[in-house]
Amino acid sequence: MNFLNALLLAVPVVFLVLSVVLVTKSFNRKKNVKRSMLTQLVSFGAVLAFCLVCPIVANAAGPEAAGAALDPIAKGMQYLGAGLSTGIACIGGGIAVGHGAPAAIGAAAEDPKNFGKAIIFVALGEGIALYGMLISILILNG
Repeated sequence: MNFLNALLLAVPVVFLVLSVVLVTKSFNRKKNVKRSMLTQLVSFGAVLAFCLVCPIVANAAGPEAAGAALDPIAKGMQYLGAGLSTGIACIGGGIAVGHGAPAAIGAAAEDPKNFGKAIIFVALGEGIALYGMLISILILNG
């Protein structure tokens, strides 16, 4: 791998690490939470655009590992699609569990008999993330 490929691989990683550090500092200083989330979404969009513009970043394994069936650009888009399906499904699952778990704890605190019924809704929220991972496995092996 030459220097240009290494540089193209390092740019998105450095950008994402820098955005995580800035958002962590923002949370520690009790700054605006909406602005921090917007910063994370903008950094994700920038890395996504970078990976679409430079397919070598999304296809870091190289042409020898890409296989004969797909060219490097198609293989990179396959990796990008698998990552997006898992990432978006995990965000949705996190939102579902974030809203369902406190309600389940509240229902179990009022009446312990409701614990079994309430935990099912939390498990359904976690299932969304598992479905996203399953789709990404199907994309990678298809």
